[in-house]
Amino acid sequence: MKISDLKISISGIRGIVGESLTPQLIIKFAEAFSTYIGGGKIAVGSDTRPSAEMVKNAVFAGLLSCGASPLDLGILPIPSLQIYTKEKNLDGAISITASHNPIEWNALKLIRKGGHYLYPFEAVELLDVYYQGRFQRVTGQDNIESEEDPFSIHKEKIMGLVDRDIITGKKLRVVVDPCGGAASPFVQDFLEALGTEAICVNCALTEGFPRNPEPVPENLSTLCEAVKEHKADVGFAQDADADRLAAVDENGVPIGEEYTLALAIDYYLQRKKKSPVVVNLSTSRVIEDIAKRAGVELFRSLVGEINVARMMEDKGARIGGEGNGGIIVADVHTCRDSFSGIAYLLEYLAYSGEKLSALRGELPDYYMIKHKVKASFREVRVILNKLSQKFSQGDFQTLDGLRVDYPDFWLHVRPSNTEPVVRIQVEGKSKELSQRIFQQIMEEI
Repeated sequence: MKISDLKISISGIRGIVGESLTPQLIIKFAEAFSTYIGGGKIAVGSDTRPSAEMVKNAVFAGLLSCGASPLDLGILPIPSLQIYTKEKNLDGAISITASHNPIEWNALKLIRKGGHYLYPFEAVELLDVYYQGRFQRVTGQDNIESEEDPFSIHKEKIMGLVDRDIITGKKLRVVVDPCGGAASPFVQDFLEALGTEAICVNCALTEGFPRNPEPVPENLSTLCEAVKEHKADVGFAQDADADRLAAVDENGVPIGEEYTLALAIDYYLQRKKKSPVVVNLSTSRVIEDIAKRAGVELFRSLVGEINVARMMEDKGARIGGEGNGGIIVADVHTCRDSFSGIAYLLEYLAYSGEKLSALRGELPDYYMIKHKVKASFREVRVILNKLSQKFSQGDFQTLDGLRVDYPDFWLHVRPSNTEPVVRIQVEGKSKELSQRIFQQIMEEI
């Protein structure tokens, strides 16, 4: 087992199945979670990875051994599981998904009462329980309950917030690529319920993902071709657990996850509610332009959904998210949710009467480079120290790795919460500037 392939953090536990992520480890983590939250009813959902059943059964074993009452919700998008947990007032939930990681990975994402991930201090406390290994052993029910249509709560919540009549009236044609992931059983029906003509590619549930599940432009060639072939108005791509969204315009050109989030926020502030906006430290500067134009405050949190969600609640923000396509609409739930993003972007197209390329063209242009390098904890510290000296003239933030702002560009270098890597982001007003700064960073590394 390579320890570098096991990641235990505030985001949960993830690793390569059968190597770093073993059944014994999964059982122990489920026992720790049940012990920490005091047992009770705990929902379990998964994406479509081949390892999901093995991991799920190990989770059930751990939960049952500590007196919890598992509720098997089957394949379910993670935002749907979070919303279900809140609306049903459950004690907690576990999502079995490694999100955008490759097929050989899997993970446990831990959800607290109320439908949010554990707060950072709670995750630290849980890890203490896990490492100490002192789990409560109480007798509970020995059966596992299930529910037929857990996605319906999520779906109806969104349907009650959008103008389906105007979407239906525009007769929009949409191509969607859920990557054979957790959204696959639901997304076409969802789009048709919104009043669109929906075409689904990569929808089949197979033994592997038909593309890399991360919805970045280089992984969306099938979707881009399908948009052009079907003369669609828009294409949407989701990741394996359906919390991230990327959009492709009517010409089959990806607009990038950063601008998918930007358009959703722009529309919400124009047509829904004036509200503060919260995004993380790695999100594009275009959000600052949008907030300024709308006359609302913008706040930046640490990277991670729970950090954005907590700050949204603290600041009274109704819209926000993360630049990886993680759109958060508090009217639905303060979690990253590709389905909410789809609904609001379709409403934007319908109300504006414009093409997606035109809406994207109305926003300022920035050029962002995203990269990652394998690095140990010690190596990350060395890298951040070197870069802080190299870019010492900028405006520093060290809350989450190192972010440095200059008038024409910014950079953010930080250890990942989900992989044993250091993430590097550079955004500038031109491609040449961003590439030059990125090259300087890589030379230091």
